[in-house]
Formats: sequence, C-alpha cells, structure tokens
Amino acid sequence: MSVNQRESQSTAELVQQASDQVSRLIKDEMRLARAEVAGKGRQARTGAALFGATGVVALLGAAALVACVILALSIPWPAWLAALVVGAVLLIIGGIMGVFGKKRVTGAMPPKPTQAVNGVKNDIDAVKSGMHEGRAHR
Repeated sequence: MSVNQRESQSTAELVQQASDQVSRLIKDEMRLARAEVAGKGRQARTGAALFGATGVVALLGAAALVACVILALSIPWPAWLAALVVGAVLLIIGGIMGVFGKKRVTGAMPPKPTQAVNGVKNDIDAVKSGMHEGRAHR
C-alpha cells in the first residue's frame, strides 16, 4: 500500500484494519497457547507414566531382594522356615507402618483449619466484647 493510498484512507478504515490485525494476533496467540499447553500435557503424561513404571520396577526389585534373603536363609534353615520368617518380619513391619500411617491420617482429621477457625472466633468475641464495653462507657 503506497503512502498516497494510506493518506486517502479514512479513519474508520484504519480503525477497522487495526481491529482486524489485533483480532488476528489474538487468535494466533490463542492457537500458540493451545499448542503449548497440549505439548506440556503430553510431556506431563509421559512423566507420569515413567513414574508409574518406576514404581513397578522398584516393586519387582524389592521382591527380588526378598527372594534373595529367603534363599540366603534357606542355607542354614529349611526353605519353608526361611520364607516363613521373612514373611512374618515383612508383615510385622507392614503392621507397624500401618499403625503409624493411621495415626498420621487421624491426626489430620477433620480436614479443616481448626486453629484458624478458633482464632477467628476469638477475634469476633474480642470485637463483640469491645463493642459492649464501648456502649457501657457512653
């Protein structure tokens, strides 16, 4: 577009062109944002899948170590006794962990900010008592 053509355009036309360009720019930015969010979503999904696979592999590794302990104990003891002892020890450890976990969950209940609620109640009571004292001094 030449300088003469720009000069001959009305203000309304210029405003319309600017509006069209801003609209196009916003749409392009929205498309870019959607593509970026989708890419990050795929990346997060892949990361979560890797974390899940890590848990499975770690569980299998722990099972192999348990089998190793059973096999090592089966040298001095019969295999059934080694498996029984290892199983009993694992159940005891699991039970202890369960008790501590239950205590932690129970300690977090109810899931509301009781200290903050009590603090607000105390503040309201203090304001009310201050208002009553102010009325009594009148």
